[in-house]
Amino acid sequence: MSVTFHELHHGERPLVLPNAWDVPSALAFLHAGFPAIGTTSFGVASSLGRPDGRRSTREANLALARELSRLPCHITMDIEDGYADEPEIVAEYVAELGVAGINIEDSTAEKLVSPHAFAAKVAAVKARCPGLFVNARVDTYWLGQNATVAESLERAAAYVEAGADGVFVPGAVEPAVLRELAAAIPVPVNVLVVPGLSLDDLAALGVRRVSTGSLPYRAAIHAAVEVAEGVRGGRAIPGATPYQDLQARLVRYEQDPGSLP
Repeated sequence: MSVTFHELHHGERPLVLPNAWDVPSALAFLHAGFPAIGTTSFGVASSLGRPDGRRSTREANLALARELSRLPCHITMDIEDGYADEPEIVAEYVAELGVAGINIEDSTAEKLVSPHAFAAKVAAVKARCPGLFVNARVDTYWLGQNATVAESLERAAAYVEAGADGVFVPGAVEPAVLRELAAAIPVPVNVLVVPGLSLDDLAALGVRRVSTGSLPYRAAIHAAVEVAEGVRGGRAIPGATPYQDLQARLVRYEQDPGSLP
């Protein structure tokens, strides 16, 4: 990996970050040529039969990070709110992950937390892991709480001052809002996929990273149901990656993950 994870945020086009929820989905993204792969807390939590955002993915993410860090690509983990209120506990957890980056959100149980309290988490993580790419998530638009540009920028400024390397504003979709956020935030701005806006459109607005979030996981669930319904209804079966190909990837991953994709 000659290009660092930080450098991927400053290329000619925004970094497209696909979000995996297990080893096979990460292997599929690696096979498709993505140099960096994130995770989706929703996908991980849902796979456990748990709702998202309730600190249920702590141990699962430790295990997943150990597996994915064997891959020849950059890995960034979605760790919800860090699974604790105490900054030092969050920092110690992050140090265990052994990955290139994290995504950490400024809400707990679907409620915004104090920006000062969240900034303390960011600062503690950066002090413990200075080389880690910390993507600080501003949940104003995502939760519909204090969803204004002014509030979002105030929070983002506090997190950047604390050491955040990027700022993620999921739920912000209006071009004028995205342009204003990207112009005012001095680190790479990350958004979710915005229907109707292409990668070039987002680049023109100043966005530097586009995450798929839980979309691939939700699409996979939808496709699985379509297959079953197609069999039941006698319809044409959608295309799928051959069993032999997926099995071969897993064998290579088990034997020599560095040889992938």
